Amino acid sequence: MKTLRLLLGDQLNHKHSWYRNDDDDTLYFIAEMRQETDYVKHHIQKVVAFFEAMENFADWLRARGKRVIHWRLDKPDNTQHLGKNIARLVQRHGIEKFEYQLPDEYRLDRQLKQLADDLSIDCEAFDSEHFLTSRDELAAFFDGKQSLLMESFYRYMRRKHDLLMNGDEPEGGQWNYDQRNRKKWKGRPAIPHERGFRKDVRKTLQRIEGAGVKTFGEIDPQHFSWPTTREDCLTVLRYFCEHLLIHFGDYQDAMDPEQVYLFHSRLSFAMNSKLLHPREVIDAVIEHWQHNKATISINEVEGYVRQILGWREYMRGVYWREMPGYARCNRLGNHMELPEFYWSADTRMNCLHHAIKNSLEHAYAHHIQRLMITGNFALLIQVHPDQVDAWYLGIYIDAIEWVEITNTRGMSQFADGGLVATKPYISSGSYIHKMSNYCEGCRYKVQEKFGEDACPFNSLYWNFLVEKREHFEHNPRMAMMLSLLDKMESGELEALRARAKRIIRCPDDF
Repeated sequence: MKTLRLLLGDQLNHKHSWYRNDDDDTLYFIAEMRQETDYVKHHIQKVVAFFEAMENFADWLRARGKRVIHWRLDKPDNTQHLGKNIARLVQRHGIEKFEYQLPDEYRLDRQLKQLADDLSIDCEAFDSEHFLTSRDELAAFFDGKQSLLMESFYRYMRRKHDLLMNGDEPEGGQWNYDQRNRKKWKGRPAIPHERGFRKDVRKTLQRIEGAGVKTFGEIDPQHFSWPTTREDCLTVLRYFCEHLLIHFGDYQDAMDPEQVYLFHSRLSFAMNSKLLHPREVIDAVIEHWQHNKATISINEVEGYVRQILGWREYMRGVYWREMPGYARCNRLGNHMELPEFYWSADTRMNCLHHAIKNSLEHAYAHHIQRLMITGNFALLIQVHPDQVDAWYLGIYIDAIEWVEITNTRGMSQFADGGLVATKPYISSGSYIHKMSNYCEGCRYKVQEKFGEDACPFNSLYWNFLVEKREHFEHNPRMAMMLSLLDKMESGELEALRARAKRIIRCPDDF
């Protein structure tokens, strides 16, 4: 039977059982398509990274004797549409069976199911063999429970996979060391240079530009620094273990205007494209810690494991439990436009300027920059979550909808009404000052609440609590802040709200 097997751009799993289970009549198909470059406007580094990784993966398959059809953007036969390309190949090669791996985006899942129904040949879907849970495992775990508390799911995952466990108890006696992972970085310890690369991607870039694909952001085409082969990814993983893990947990929430990566691993693209399996990353980190317990504290490794074993799997489970309705959530009724400076970094607010500038230059920002700087501001000025979604999905190299939308619409924007987050992740300037070095060089003064020199986050924060109070009246985690709001003098609150309204009306003026 002549079989056609589809590989999507985020299905570059070298360890998949497919490659031990095929024959000379199996064709593998991978394609660059406008369908994928155009459904949202992407950062140029993101498009280049996926195309480079796909090219390298196709070469890897060929080197192992596999028959590969790889259509680039400029291939005349490429219709730029997945279904039409598959139908064309089925007819041209006399394909008798079509096989695909379950995609991780709802829109592609729906498209492939429809394609399988339309084709007049046998079709079969396979697991991608990447995640540590099935699509519906989280839904089953929380069935009958009142809330989707990530911590309980994380503990279930620790026990299930026997990771950082002593029998049925957590290693070190605690499940979570988050309280120890909130240090502000003050210039020490020194941060090793990131383990980047100097790849020449001019051919790929020319192909993207020649096709007229609309992108944004910056790129150095002769010194592209992201890992796009499995060997690259393993090198970055080893570098993280040997040089960065020792301080990862301590400073995982820290922010600095001169430091793009701090002690973060830069492995999210490697995992989200499936070049690395999450379990091999976790195992490597734990093994390195076990051999270096004298110098690496448990909070460093637990903080990292929680992000992958906990949050990553949790967010995927929420995605498949809640889609497609999740993409329409706007429980707070926000409707404002995303400021223009999100595309240019042209703002006098130092924290936003640097977080966005880093994102435009590197297609990267770590989780606290996303949550408490760009996400915090967008929520406080009440931007419509559709616009926030599109920005986050486009700008970050690791952004694929299953992980982006749950973090953005749920964790960051509280658009799901508290399904993911137990409270909105908002703050005044005080939190930003506590966790970052942004405020020292800012045109605005974080200690001031009033006047034209006051940090905009201060007035926006209190205004948000007033305007959205009805949503939080019965939330115990918001009780203290609402109590402080009630104690505020009316004239003071009126002045804060007046300034907040000016910022919301014209955010690009600040």
